[in-house]
Amino acid sequence: MRGRKLALMGAVVVALSGTVAACGGDEETTTPAPGTDEPAVSGGGTIKLYSSLPLTGASRPQSEDVVNGIELALKQVDNMAGGFTINYESLDDATAAAGQWDAAQTKANAREVAQDDAAITYIGEFNSGASANSIPTLNEANILQVSPSNTALGLTKAGDGAEPGEPDKYYPAGTRTYGRVVPIDTIQGAAQAQFMKDEGVTSVYILDDNEVYGKGVAANTATAVEEAGIEIAGTDSWDGKAANFRALADKVAATDADAVFTGGIIDNNAPQLYKDLNAALPEAKLFGPDGVATVDFTKEIPPEVQAQTYITSPTVSPEELPPDGQKFYEDFSKEYDQATDEVDPYAIYGYEAARVIIDCIEESGDSIDAEDLAGGGRQAVIDCFFATENRDSPLGTYSIDDDGDTTLTTYGGYIAKGGKLVFQKAIEQEGA
Repeated sequence: MRGRKLALMGAVVVALSGTVAACGGDEETTTPAPGTDEPAVSGGGTIKLYSSLPLTGASRPQSEDVVNGIELALKQVDNMAGGFTINYESLDDATAAAGQWDAAQTKANAREVAQDDAAITYIGEFNSGASANSIPTLNEANILQVSPSNTALGLTKAGDGAEPGEPDKYYPAGTRTYGRVVPIDTIQGAAQAQFMKDEGVTSVYILDDNEVYGKGVAANTATAVEEAGIEIAGTDSWDGKAANFRALADKVAATDADAVFTGGIIDNNAPQLYKDLNAALPEAKLFGPDGVATVDFTKEIPPEVQAQTYITSPTVSPEELPPDGQKFYEDFSKEYDQATDEVDPYAIYGYEAARVIIDCIEESGDSIDAEDLAGGGRQAVIDCFFATENRDSPLGTYSIDDDGDTTLTTYGGYIAKGGKLVFQKAIEQEGA
């Protein structure tokens, strides 16, 4: 929802039933510094961190967990870094009319942030197609943008799965200001191929939802499955606005494929697609990427469909994460009274996106002037992010390459069971 703005200034008092200061309108709320009745004020002034995520439509529960991850990271440092108070504002890049992220709304969010002299960083978007709309504006404003979830190759690199003109068309300033903490789709495609091979797949029909992310992950998966010796039985796109997909499912069934890959997001009526595919191909295994790696997706498909559903997500079981990752799940579950297996896989990525930004603000403090961020402070934070090397994080140790991509290369393989995503194994891949 567009009006949900979280202004977290100074130290947030964790004792407030695990909640944060928030307001339904546009006014900002301050909280007192610990042990005082006065607002917490940093000698360095106040700077702003924004996020832009789909808080309307099917992705709302997922995005809310990402926002909670961001808030948790800020709470743990009392909303301060580098001598500055960090004021956080959450924007919605979705609309009720679209039912998911909306290009016009995403562009409006990016313009709002670009015109805010206090803005120093931006976490978003959740969807790769949305980021294709926000990156150019933020790039021209020289504001660091970190996505917790974009995996489309073309946002940062050219090659198989990228569209003509990508990625250069997203960077009108000629420099890079966008990066991500999640592995890209060349890695996910290879993980999908390995998952299929492990499950005995010999032929797969590849679908996409005709969006930037869906087409990209489908192309990367197609390349990987061919290299793995799996036959591609056919390719097609589905219309996310369609009421059902029975005709498409019958077309797929006619090929006798023993698996179907669906490159796309839950918002594009993916649960109905899975139901119709299962009805037409009851024995076929249905493979989905991280775009459907949500608890809400598994809850919307019946048990017989869940039994045939296999999903990749860049997260792995908390037990397989480093100590910092295990602590994140403990802290998150305690803070938001949420069972570990109900935490969305991308919550930890929202947390890490905020953490790396906070650490860069801390490191760049001497170069930041809250009254003139364009004078060097924004660039210092950008430089710090792109200089990330061998960073110990809840996700594992990673660096950021020259394109803004993480060097992490592990995807988790999941099945759907009992309305939940159930972790099966970590699928390690070589870097892109």
